[in-house]
Amino acid sequence: MKLKTALMGAVATACMAQMAYADAHEGERGRDGELRIIYWQAPSIMNPYLSGGTKELEAASLVIEPLARYDTDGNLVAWLAEEVPTVANGGVSEDLTSITWVLKEGLLWSDGTPVTSTDVKFSWEYCTAEGGGCAQSEKYLDVESVDTPDDRTVVVNFSVAKPFPYGPFVGAQAPIIQAAQFADCLGPRAPECTEQNFNPIGTGPFVVTEFRTNDVITLAANENYREEGKPAFATVTFKGGGDAAAAGRAVHETGEYDYAWNLQLAPDVLSGMAEAGLGENVVSFGTSVERILMNMTNVDPALGDQRGVIGNPHPFLTDKSVRQAMSMAIDRALLTEIGYGDFGRLTCNVLPAPAIYNSDANDACLTQDLEGAKALLDEAGWAVGGDGVREKDGVRLSVLYQTSTNAVRQDYQALIKEWWEEIGVETELRNIDASVFFGSDPGSPDTFQKFFADVEMFTNNFDGTDPEAYMAGWTCDQAPQPENQWQGNNMPRFCSEEYDALRAEMAVTGDIDERARIAKAMNDILMQEYIILPLTHRGRNSAHAKTLGGVQLNVWDSELWNAADWYRTGDNR
Repeated sequence: MKLKTALMGAVATACMAQMAYADAHEGERGRDGELRIIYWQAPSIMNPYLSGGTKELEAASLVIEPLARYDTDGNLVAWLAEEVPTVANGGVSEDLTSITWVLKEGLLWSDGTPVTSTDVKFSWEYCTAEGGGCAQSEKYLDVESVDTPDDRTVVVNFSVAKPFPYGPFVGAQAPIIQAAQFADCLGPRAPECTEQNFNPIGTGPFVVTEFRTNDVITLAANENYREEGKPAFATVTFKGGGDAAAAGRAVHETGEYDYAWNLQLAPDVLSGMAEAGLGENVVSFGTSVERILMNMTNVDPALGDQRGVIGNPHPFLTDKSVRQAMSMAIDRALLTEIGYGDFGRLTCNVLPAPAIYNSDANDACLTQDLEGAKALLDEAGWAVGGDGVREKDGVRLSVLYQTSTNAVRQDYQALIKEWWEEIGVETELRNIDASVFFGSDPGSPDTFQKFFADVEMFTNNFDGTDPEAYMAGWTCDQAPQPENQWQGNNMPRFCSEEYDALRAEMAVTGDIDERARIAKAMNDILMQEYIILPLTHRGRNSAHAKTLGGVQLNVWDSELWNAADWYRTGDNR
């Protein structure tokens, strides 16, 4: 009974209803002409199963959709499904080992063919195919089989009782793809299917008309979209690349674009741009944390194809004392003030929200302690050499610190380099174009998932308000390796039997307080082993033209989640 009660409470009353959007501008599909969107991190693919980058998830969400997703308050709402299954409505089995979804009647793909349960099942098969590399595989943990008793019914069977069965096919990270289009793209062939990966057939409000990787995507209204009169825009120009400042100016000052994503800029810069009067900033806090990852593997280029492979440990970051000292040297309050101001909050956790999951066991990180860091390294036998760099047994504390190219991130890098070198850790800085860094090319040495550096920095978050799938991203089997085409979210290549056991425990735990206890324990392992160094709990900041209506900033799903409801209120050109 406790499991069933927790399940019902987790999805709240919103699980029983469809989302309704007020649109005072009803009319013909495509009536408002062109929508112009700019993401300064350019998408490199339109298939979120082959990329962990937010830019790809967001762009793809205009085209391919899940069975259910999360609204602006983090409530689970039906999307391609008729309703969200629960124990109360009979959609989740009494023993919590299966969940039954029913597709909306009459759904069509953008090519005019019917959407069926076969497509849903295939999406699972695609992500879990042997020899493939699926960036979202944690969404399908514990799925034993998927049955399709008829064209509209999908039954997901789990190998264990799942109190929270809303990982598969839910949120922007786990959309439905067309079986007919991707049939020849299973396993190792997935990255080779360029046409399918760039131009997916979808159910969303738009279809791709041209995809130029790391540059521009053009889209047109989906004539088979399920809601009459939507989308309001006939075409979308989705520009990628550049930098956050240029993107902000393009909305606020020149009016060249209608929507700019992720304006990672200093607060005074953002407020100054807004004074031009053409746009407005929208901000909301979710689970985004700017963090530094510590690489547990050796990425020496001399290792060749064994570079970054589990079994080749890092020469010094495997020493916890080094990782801890590097964390102690950081002044997070100063970083957050300089980088984000009111758009940032201090945190010592990679899981800062919702509040029930926020641990208070790691708050020591809020105070910089340079002298303590030095003493810790002294005690661990890392002696300061003649050039100021610490060494031990012929190994020097010298790190390559990489991140994406962005003014705020380069400010963070410069300050952290100064603090690390003060404690005797030589630091080389590297920044990589964001479109490449967050890209999906398994052959590139520069992606954040391949992580061919000692430490790297970026922000990440998760769909919805339940962290089970997110925290599963640091289990042993989630480490990017050649065998999975460098996909997976465990970029540090961290492996802990204790952590994996907690993941398994959370999968079968229904009581919300117990789920919180387990999630905090998983967070605390990562924090207290200093595998991840959280820096700032970031608010999501984007901007839109004052003449763009219908925008609802969503930090629990794709920012473009309700683009079908956007409309033009006037001419801002």
